[in-house]
Amino acid sequence: MRRPDHRTGESRPTLLLDADGTLFPSEEPAFEASTEVTNDFLRSLGSSEQWTADELRQQALGRNFRSLATDLARETGRTPEDVGLEAWVAREQEVVTTHLAATLRPDPQVTAAVRRLARHWRLTVVSSSALARLDVCFRVTGLAELLPAESRFSAQDSLPVPTSKPDPAVYTAATLALGLPPTAALAVEDAVSGVASAIAAGIPVVGILAFVPLAEQAGRAADLTAAGASTVGDDWAAVEQAAAAAHGAAVDALVEAAAGVAGRASTLARWSSVSTGGARR
Repeated sequence: MRRPDHRTGESRPTLLLDADGTLFPSEEPAFEASTEVTNDFLRSLGSSEQWTADELRQQALGRNFRSLATDLARETGRTPEDVGLEAWVAREQEVVTTHLAATLRPDPQVTAAVRRLARHWRLTVVSSSALARLDVCFRVTGLAELLPAESRFSAQDSLPVPTSKPDPAVYTAATLALGLPPTAALAVEDAVSGVASAIAAGIPVVGILAFVPLAEQAGRAADLTAAGASTVGDDWAAVEQAAAAAHGAAVDALVEAAAGVAGRASTLARWSSVSTGGARR
């Protein structure tokens, strides 16, 4: 498990960015690469079912392979240990990461939007993907400088027990590590599982459709809204507008939290058992 080392003293509210399908179009190529491993895993479970890349995407969008494989194993009455899950996770990660390294390219529109957002928001990545996969994706898309390794949280690698969205654990861990009240943050997500994860952690969400296939955008927008997204944008320009509209409320939440901390510190100082033996000053 690796926990990011975050800066202290940051006074801006925080934008919590999903990675796959949000910052780069990695969903489709990842599922293309993952299909062979997933089908091999199904065969190892004794299943005759074999999925296409699109069928796999429908089954696992917004989740990592660990989560999907765990559910598939449990459907056959087996535990992750019974099926040697860690070896399968490692194999899938290697195959997918290699494919993404050869497939993804920088997107000037995304880079420009993220750079502008960084003027007003502290930027953090919150993903279900492994940190090693994220590292490759950020390097080949040219986003590594804007979103460096110390600003990334992975549901697979940054938690005591690996999990996946829609479990809110990774979002909760991010806000706790940042010393951030959830309402002083804004999440950006492309998948229902991601929206559900952030909402369960008390974080407002903006949905984005930038890399969603055109034929699916209307349905995805409705699903993201139903899951709790306050607004859904077609592209990063729309996300920038939504972030600008949400900025004031996030700043207010940050100020209110800081005032609460200051008030508690003042109370503790007046009642310090170290300096006064418990007697009020």
